[in-house]
Amino acid sequence: MSADRFEALYAATREPILAYLLRRVDWPEDAADLLADVYLVAWRRIDEVPRGDGARMWLYGVARRQLANHRRGDRRRTALASALAGALRSVTPPDDGGRLAAALATLDETDRELIMLSAWDGLTSADIGTLLGIRAATVRVRLHRARRRLEHALEPPSARGERLEEAPRGV
Repeated sequence: MSADRFEALYAATREPILAYLLRRVDWPEDAADLLADVYLVAWRRIDEVPRGDGARMWLYGVARRQLANHRRGDRRRTALASALAGALRSVTPPDDGGRLAAALATLDETDRELIMLSAWDGLTSADIGTLLGIRAATVRVRLHRARRRLEHALEPPSARGERLEEAPRGV
């Protein structure tokens, strides 16, 4: 009997409750989610839902509370997103005109990951070794080589050319 009552309640009130929600949210998808939440409350508390026109007013009250919860959630998410953006700005290394990003892009994925784990995430060679499943001594050697390749990639092209000219030939 409760299922029949719920179905009748839903059929009779779905459109006005949805219209109420649509007028109060920015996105139709949010209104659809809120409508589902309203009727979930109604399903769970079907014995408490008044009969007759009181049911529609009861559902408006539930919709109003669901909408308030939705807005509080939006404010929380916005505040969290702002806090996260601030935190990301504080941990992202300064970029000198894109040179660092360009130099990192020249490295292979393994070198890039080693440098980022060490420099940006502050992990030790032992920590990186544990994370990657290799010995800390191996990490130190690979990290040293990756840093050398990054230094080379960060050098201006003219400096790289001069170094090549100074290098002994045939070695």
